[in-house]
Amino acid sequence: MPNQPAPNLLSWASEIDEGAIMQAARTARLPFVSGHVALMPDAHVGIGATVGSVIPTKNAIIPAAVGVDIGCGMVATETTLTAADLPETLAALMPMVEHRIPAGVGKGHSDPSMDRALGDLGLPYTDLNPKLTKKVGEQFGTLGSGNHFVEVCLDERDRVWTVLHSGSRGIGNQLATMHIVGAKKLMKRQEMGLEDPDLAYFTQSTPEFTAYIEDMLWAQRYAMASRARMDKVLISSLFKVAGKGQRVRTINCHHNFTQQETHYGKSLWITRKGAIKADKGDEGVIPGSMGTQSYIVRGRGNPESYNSCSHGAGRRMSRTKAKKELSVASLTQAMTGRTWNADRAAALVDEHPEAYKSIDQVMADQKDLVEIQHTLRQIFNYKG
Repeated sequence: MPNQPAPNLLSWASEIDEGAIMQAARTARLPFVSGHVALMPDAHVGIGATVGSVIPTKNAIIPAAVGVDIGCGMVATETTLTAADLPETLAALMPMVEHRIPAGVGKGHSDPSMDRALGDLGLPYTDLNPKLTKKVGEQFGTLGSGNHFVEVCLDERDRVWTVLHSGSRGIGNQLATMHIVGAKKLMKRQEMGLEDPDLAYFTQSTPEFTAYIEDMLWAQRYAMASRARMDKVLISSLFKVAGKGQRVRTINCHHNFTQQETHYGKSLWITRKGAIKADKGDEGVIPGSMGTQSYIVRGRGNPESYNSCSHGAGRRMSRTKAKKELSVASLTQAMTGRTWNADRAAALVDEHPEAYKSIDQVMADQKDLVEIQHTLRQIFNYKG
């Protein structure tokens, strides 16, 4: 159940630092925020708006609240395979995934089939230069970096699932950055004083608002289609290693996005920055961190959260702090029994489980937001 740490804030987080509350309170004080800002159990400080927050706005939008990875989210697929159907080790899967799903900053691939896979997506509203247009195709169906990942998991029945986390890649970042900078310049020209410049916004019925909305919605479609492409490649690779298998169902959901919804009788733009839509019956994917479990959930449609829930465990430490205070040895220990990028452990310390909140506590905090369908444990992890 939520508590109210500040005016116009409702929080489901039992563990949250004061900085995140202060940051969310600044957002809640904006004149076009229509209702309270909802903080999910994984909430922590972000750029401008708090990660793990749900922001209802009327006739205005904050580009930095969606963030630079527009449409980032999860795709999970349940298969007919069980643990008994898998080989003794999934080591053979790692090079296949590394080759077919490129990962890392700026990484792409030159696969002619990608042009066909892009299908009806077209290009963004904003005209792109040739370099960015090329990037749209090259990075479609690629993982990215940071906390993006590919996993193979087992649920409580020993049923095999795949789980993948990715967003709109370089093109989403470029579009978002362009509009965030544009909003800041607009605020400065109009001498609009803000408590935080990163809360710069566009108002409805302006050219800037229209351009951002069109680019943002395009990037969300791009991200979802890109995840679907990677899911297809991942599933085919897994079935090749296992020698058999069929897809049962797939869940593909955003957790950095904005869309128009009706809440409390009002048509609003609902921005979920690190939160997923959890209307009654909605299926979602909530990952933990490396070495911890993840969850397949069904939404309860709690109106106080604007039908939302957490998008993951939420960071407890910044990446810089994690690299200073956590060790390769303890990360290796946490990943015992899994196939993972062990040869790159030093580069992955900032993704250490201890850098994140307890996913068990996060799930306990949001019992009124979602019900758990399945609990997944990793047996294979490939990090961006």
